[in-house]
Amino acid sequence: MTRTDHVFQLVGSCNNYPWGKQGEKSLAVQLHKKTDPNFEIKNDEFYSELWFGDYPDFPARVLETGELLQDVLQKHKDELLGKKVIEELGGQLPFLPKILSIAKALPLQIHPNKELAAKLHKEDPENFTDPNHKPEIAVALSKFEVFAGWKPLEEVQLLFKRLGVLRQFVPAGIEDWSELTLREVTRSLLQADEKTVKSVEEALAKASKEELGKQTYILDLLPRLQDQYGATDNGSLVALLCMNFLVLDAGDAIYIPADGIHAYLSGDIVECMARSNNVLNAGFCPPADRNNINMFADTLTFKPSTRSKDSVILPSQDHGKVKIYKPPMSEFDMLRLSLLQGEGEDIEAHRGPGVMIITHGNGTMLADGKTFRLEEGSIFFVAPGVKIRIDSPGGLEAHMAIVA
Repeated sequence: MTRTDHVFQLVGSCNNYPWGKQGEKSLAVQLHKKTDPNFEIKNDEFYSELWFGDYPDFPARVLETGELLQDVLQKHKDELLGKKVIEELGGQLPFLPKILSIAKALPLQIHPNKELAAKLHKEDPENFTDPNHKPEIAVALSKFEVFAGWKPLEEVQLLFKRLGVLRQFVPAGIEDWSELTLREVTRSLLQADEKTVKSVEEALAKASKEELGKQTYILDLLPRLQDQYGATDNGSLVALLCMNFLVLDAGDAIYIPADGIHAYLSGDIVECMARSNNVLNAGFCPPADRNNINMFADTLTFKPSTRSKDSVILPSQDHGKVKIYKPPMSEFDMLRLSLLQGEGEDIEAHRGPGVMIITHGNGTMLADGKTFRLEEGSIFFVAPGVKIRIDSPGGLEAHMAIVA
């Protein structure tokens, strides 16, 4: 590429966390292979995420030259990042986009807010590699199952009232629950020893449908989580008893705020977050990989906006053949372009940069006076102020993170 290139193709990095899908079953590695034909897919490996931002852990590179995207952006900040990013968003790509292919539950986790992230980064930069917060969105590419946010307080309280085995986790003397009650119950569940967790799960498996009410799905999910992480993982109790369980279809999206509890369970998604890789884990992982439970519980957010299924869903706005997801944060919006056979669409220029991945189909893109071939798995960087036109003879789906 040259200094005048405002649109160029990228190749991402694929990783191997054990919750990923195996071999060619992983959409993340399928898409990666199409951009990096020399990459060898091993069917005994788990391929979890395809990253295609400038974050150093699993960085994207310019396909033509092999240069790190981060290096190119820092050389040409004015042209490729633009005034808004330089003056308001730290002078680097403010978002981190990924494809996730999920076969079993990710760790039960939160991403710390800016204040805590800065503190942890200063104290332990090896494990907390930046001082930024990490609110995120996930847009489903297929059926997507997820634990996210909290059930309505009254639903959790009723469950703990009906099931006697759960009363040991409720602070003494509490009749009417508050956010503080839910925090302390969560803390107690996460601190329970393995013997206690096992006995509670055994009792939960025998609970009647009358006791569970509209939460009978617990009876189906409990053995599934036990198969993945055993019968002594505290994460199962918190997820099943306290958190929303959602099943999304392709095109549905959720928003996870900083300090928002979540654990993705299965499916393929496009994920995008503020530029950070900080995480606190408390379950669905070996005890040695869990962070301090008191810090985890103290950090959790229990805002009303996180206490129902509806509060987790991120609605989209329709603009022609483009859906726009606008999370309540300044770092990015997400576009989802869906073209049928023979259709085309213009995408207007934006104040900041964009990164686009073709998740299905093929076509062409006219941008910056050039025509680019779009194939499934193609990833493109688009500079601020560049309008693009996409056409597809056979149908196409693309997702694009932008600074609006």
